[in-house]
Amino acid sequence: MCSSTVFAVQEIKKDTSYTVNSSFLKYKKKFPAIEIVKPKQFNNVTEKATIKYKTLENRNLYLDAFINDSDKNPAVILVHGGGWKSGNKSHMKPLAQVLASKGYSCFVIEYRLSDEAKYPAAIFDVKKAIQFIKENAKEFHVDSTKIAILGASSGAQMATLIGTTNNNLKFEENHQNQVSSTVNAIINLDGILAFKHPESKEGKVASLWLGGTFNEKPTVWQEASALTHVDEKTPPILFINSQYERFHAGRDDMIKILDKYNIYNQEETFPNSPHTFWLFHPYFNKTVHYITKFLDKTLKNK
Repeated sequence: MCSSTVFAVQEIKKDTSYTVNSSFLKYKKKFPAIEIVKPKQFNNVTEKATIKYKTLENRNLYLDAFINDSDKNPAVILVHGGGWKSGNKSHMKPLAQVLASKGYSCFVIEYRLSDEAKYPAAIFDVKKAIQFIKENAKEFHVDSTKIAILGASSGAQMATLIGTTNNNLKFEENHQNQVSSTVNAIINLDGILAFKHPESKEGKVASLWLGGTFNEKPTVWQEASALTHVDEKTPPILFINSQYERFHAGRDDMIKILDKYNIYNQEETFPNSPHTFWLFHPYFNKTVHYITKFLDKTLKNK
């Protein structure tokens, strides 16, 4: 599975402005009851860190695996947030650990951020990770026909775009995929569905990732919006949202289309919560409950 190829790795300067602690400090005053969720190991989960899934021209990309000890599990791919510019796969570790303990093989993914590469590089990266996981399904105890993608904030925007572009070669690197990157369910934790929308307030940070403002790149802004691609083939979707409406811009329009095609969808909202609720108690356990109930319905009982 892992190549022994060695080459000089160029140090990529990372934007570290968004961390779990910075989010905690941002919201602690308004939400004084919040506590950071800590990583926790489980006896029925095997953890494998820093697995290379993609070789770039100047460095490698890695994922961490949290594998339930059962033989053939549905998989959950977790995509961190950070405005497409910052963040780290480690932010999703506590959620991956708990979900894995409940009968899933979970993977947290490193992808290229906007300071390193513009859209659609990160989409290509995550789709490649999905292909890699399917290629190594036996080692990871994965049922490759039962794959969910879960994203948080900007990662949720990416996850939903990835899920709504199943089998669309335009969103595959080099416009080809020998191994399918199709996913069978989507979980969106407070991520936008449309960049240009009456509910959206996207501006500078989105422009950095998309390679220009809406006025400069209107086609790209539309193409990068999951709402543009939702159709009768879209997988079931779970939306879990905070009290901040701008982070689910386009959600209600998407639900109307999903309902039109009788595609299962579910929407849950924490009415008094920080945007990054998945990182904190007292929201974490309820978030896990919503996710596992949805996954059990759409993947395990499929």
